[in-house]
Amino acid sequence: MPTSSPYLIAGLGNPGRKYRHNRHNIGFLVADALAKHLGENFTKMQLDALVTKGRYQRQRVMIVKPQTYMNNSGRPISALVNFYKIPLENLMVVYDDVDLPFDTMRLRPEGGTAGQKGMKSTIAELGTQNFPRLRMGIGRPPGRMPVSAYVLQDFSDDENETLAILLNEAVQAILTYISAGIEQAMTEYN
Repeated sequence: MPTSSPYLIAGLGNPGRKYRHNRHNIGFLVADALAKHLGENFTKMQLDALVTKGRYQRQRVMIVKPQTYMNNSGRPISALVNFYKIPLENLMVVYDDVDLPFDTMRLRPEGGTAGQKGMKSTIAELGTQNFPRLRMGIGRPPGRMPVSAYVLQDFSDDENETLAILLNEAVQAILTYISAGIEQAMTEYN
């Protein structure tokens, strides 16, 4: 049964053209794919985030992409959560994870940062780590490449075909979370 509170789906990434297809921006790519699936576009800026609103099975859904760079993502997410009085169980943050292989995703009802600075900012601003998240695997850097350089690289041509499938799976996982809850989404998509 639909709740009266909207869902807020926040994809983490860095704003700007040069970061658009970086591994670090997979959260933004998921947000874009979800917005497209719901027939929406990002045309509004609110509280330092690109925002679009839609509906899924009568549920109100807000999709956001913070425009403050990754390390400060928590500020606009927290501001929007507070402004719209979003219960934390209706917040899902989507972000990249180098500790998961590329083409893997993991849903969790809560958890730590795993070293991801956007999540560190979000947890600090919200004052809790008790909110759902979707970790999108981007894999470890090859050889001795620094993680900081690896995450700012674009996905390779070989990875792009798999990426399209992964983004579709992520959208379906989020829609299941909205319609049936985090536990059901975890059962189906982890």
